[in-house]
Parts: sequence; C-alpha cells; structure tokens
Amino acid sequence: MAACGTADEKAEFTGTRLEQPYQAPDIALTDTDGQPYSLAASTDKPLTLVFFGYTNCPDFCPLVLNNIAAGLNQLDAADRKKVDVVLVTTDPERDDEKTMRAYLDRYDKSFIGLTGDLDTIIELGEPIHVYVNDGKKLPTGGYDLGGHSTFTLAIDSHDEAVVLWNQETSAAEFAADIHTLLTED
Repeated sequence: MAACGTADEKAEFTGTRLEQPYQAPDIALTDTDGQPYSLAASTDKPLTLVFFGYTNCPDFCPLVLNNIAAGLNQLDAADRKKVDVVLVTTDPERDDEKTMRAYLDRYDKSFIGLTGDLDTIIELGEPIHVYVNDGKKLPTGGYDLGGHSTFTLAIDSHDEAVVLWNQETSAAEFAADIHTLLTED
C-alpha cells in the first residue's frame, strides 16, 4: 500500500515537537570569527539547528553533522537560505575558533561553531535541556568528556526550541522535517 502514495502527500514528521518549547538563553559564546554569538540574540533566520558536540568525537558528532549537512543539501535554495546550523563545543579546551572552523568546513562552510568557557557552555545548555558533563583530562593526556546530549534542536524565529531530533535522524528525515517547519510559518 505504501507504494500507492503520491508525491503530494506530506512525509511523516520525524522530530519530536516540544509541547512546551524551551526559550533559547541570551548567553554569548565566541563564534569561529572571534565574535560574540547568542542563540537568542544572534539567530535571525527562521530556523537554527543547534547541536552540542566536539571536534574529536569518534562517533555521534560526525554522524549527526553529516546527516544535517546532507539533509540541507536536499533542500531547495530558498529553504536552505532560511536555515543556520550551530555546533556548540563540549570540549572548549581543545576546540578553539580555528579548530572549530576547520572541522565545520568539512561539512559546510556556512555552519557556525561556538566555543567559550566550559561553565558558560553548561549554563547555555541548561535552559534548553542539553546535558554537558564537565570533562577531565586523563594522566595519559587524553580526555574523559563524560558525556553530552546527542540530540539536535530546532530554534525558531521566536528564539524557542520547538523540535528535537535524536542522533539516529537520517538526512532525508532532516530535510523533510526542516521543509515542513519552514512551510508552517
């Protein structure tokens, strides 16, 4: 029966719509150009996707960022211009502006990277329900980052996080959901 559907039918929405959206805090971090950037004050597009992760991540971070980038590539140019993507580092000791820029350029040169003091990053995550653990440097020179949430948030033009996607969201699912969110406004 699924093969009988038409192209005009809306794809099923994959993300989780938040019944009580989270207000994006007006807490500034530093972007890859060395400028202050706040999820509340600096986001001016209809949709901003926000993911907390780090450049040395061996698993979920590159998977999620790749799926977001590939999903955005599936959008038409008009939709794509309405979306920003922000990566907030959970490893600011190693993720300075230059490191973040080089890492994000592998996915999309328009992606925005944010870094700063770890306590400020943790403070930024709290009101939008993003968990960031205070990592520790190990005697071996490596890091135990403890952990961080692996979902992606969609912040709308009212500075509210209205949708979240888990780390298993595919590029096609991102593309379909983003298009739906942009056409609802």
